[in-house]
Amino acid sequence: MSTAIVTGQPVPGSSLENDLRSLGFDVRAAADASEAEVLLAAVPADRRVALVDARFVGHPHALRLGLTDPRFPLAAVPGAVTAQPAARQALTRALARETSAGGGTAHGGAPARAKSSVGDVDSVADRVVTALDADGSEVHRPELGSLVAAVPADPQARNEARQAVAAVDDEAVRLKSAVKSRDGFFTTFFISPYSRYIARWCARRGLTPNQVTTASLLTALIAAGCAATGTRGGFIAAGLLLIASFVLDCTDGQLARYALKYSTLGAWLDATFDRAKEYAYYAGLALGAARGGDDVWALALGAMILQTCRHVVDFSFNEANHDAAANTSPTAALSDRLDSVGWTVWVRRMIVLPIGERWAMIAVLTAATTPRITFYVLLIGCAFAATYTTAGRVLRSLTRKARRTDRAARALADLADSGPLAESLTRLVKRGLPGLAVPAVALLGGAVVVACSALTGFGGVLPVIGAAVYVLTSALAVARPLKGALDWLVPPVFRAAEYGTVLALASKAGVNGALPAAFGLVAAVAYHHYDTVYRIRGNAGAPPAWLVRVIGGHEGRTLLVTVLAAALTASQFKVALTVLAVAVALLVLVESIRFWVSAGAPAVHDEGEPA
Repeated sequence: MSTAIVTGQPVPGSSLENDLRSLGFDVRAAADASEAEVLLAAVPADRRVALVDARFVGHPHALRLGLTDPRFPLAAVPGAVTAQPAARQALTRALARETSAGGGTAHGGAPARAKSSVGDVDSVADRVVTALDADGSEVHRPELGSLVAAVPADPQARNEARQAVAAVDDEAVRLKSAVKSRDGFFTTFFISPYSRYIARWCARRGLTPNQVTTASLLTALIAAGCAATGTRGGFIAAGLLLIASFVLDCTDGQLARYALKYSTLGAWLDATFDRAKEYAYYAGLALGAARGGDDVWALALGAMILQTCRHVVDFSFNEANHDAAANTSPTAALSDRLDSVGWTVWVRRMIVLPIGERWAMIAVLTAATTPRITFYVLLIGCAFAATYTTAGRVLRSLTRKARRTDRAARALADLADSGPLAESLTRLVKRGLPGLAVPAVALLGGAVVVACSALTGFGGVLPVIGAAVYVLTSALAVARPLKGALDWLVPPVFRAAEYGTVLALASKAGVNGALPAAFGLVAAVAYHHYDTVYRIRGNAGAPPAWLVRVIGGHEGRTLLVTVLAAALTASQFKVALTVLAVAVALLVLVESIRFWVSAGAPAVHDEGEPA
């Protein structure tokens, strides 16, 4: 249980202690700062601890936001500050300093932060926050909006603060804040208006976001199973279940925000299950089509490749501009002006085909048409969205006046997923390529290996030669730090080249099972790439170097697949792809699970991707 130390004289009629207990705090009273220091020292080191001024007036949700969010070691609202075990020493030092400076009294010392409408008063908690800031400690201050959090200076100010509390519906604000402020049209208007109430229902029954996330996955897998039956009834049931899965997918994030239940395991589940659900559904559609005599595995694999490459474009561009001090691009300025026109916001959000619109489209097409038509429309829609977003980002990058940071370059290098072959050749290159030559060479090498694989018969050596060229160009592309204007294109080009090569060779094999095996291999490798993204987002670095070396890096896997295609028969190649898929999947999953359930993983909850 967490511990809250309430400092100062109790205020008659205050609900503060009950509010703190409802939030899971064991409440202890301290007459002054010296007594608070003694009580703080007595709190077990593995507990969260909070200092709260007895005169605090505010909404319970303001306290919840300030004192219970697990993502931040230190957090504060006016009149209250909290520290998790990792930041206890910083809080202890700050309180000891303020006790010494203030003579140990609860009143006296530096002015505190409070709502301007109430006035500045002295508060032990606020003095401690000031000391933490002076020490350079990072203190999270949640956005309270219309919520009240104040330490009134006198009875009149207290009455005014209580009136301000009564004027705002705490629960309505809490429900509203459970929904992401920026979401797609379909999600905003067709899902969130009622999914937030499902999230509250789950919270009141003690359900966790992880349980809802798992329920969403299971629902999507059942939907994929229904699609795999190949019957019209199965397709209709699959479409309905896919929408239900998406409702639960929205609910888990809203529940996490509503109850502030963020966890390391939740970060891993939420970050990966969306992709697992969508790609499993693609596989279900392909199986269902096969039952009806239509082979659409190539379309299913193509849809997965296109969607994964779209995400890598998003990730790479965002990481390349993560540390941008200012947006100096005229293209970005035009985009900001368009955002000021209400209707254009929703149009632009819809045409990029975000997850809500995409899943709704897939569900409707599954129920009303055939898997082949579903994949055709999906591929056309995603291709248009990818062209629109990538073109806009290229224009922004070319017109933007800024230098890439070392952090951005490191992130792009990790996203590139270069293996031992590229690393060895890179050491032989004394100078890297200049400017726009980096993405151009990466694109050239990728085009060569995919073209050699797609335009020749199965079993030839030309794809191997193309893969050798790809290894060389890949090494040249990453020979220097990726700080060029368009260097963020390198990781998605690598993804498209590797995945496209596997698709082309499996298609050329011409045996049953080759494309499903290729689907499994690309899914396993794509999981590794998504895992890399979410580790970087959590400031936890890339997967360990040994894992990248063991699974070969993108260029090593590409070369291996072409060699297998040249050396084996079509049937043997199918078996080799299956074995390779299982091996990669086991390696990346075991390491990923180990990381995300460990204490060192970041306690975040994924907010979802725009695409």
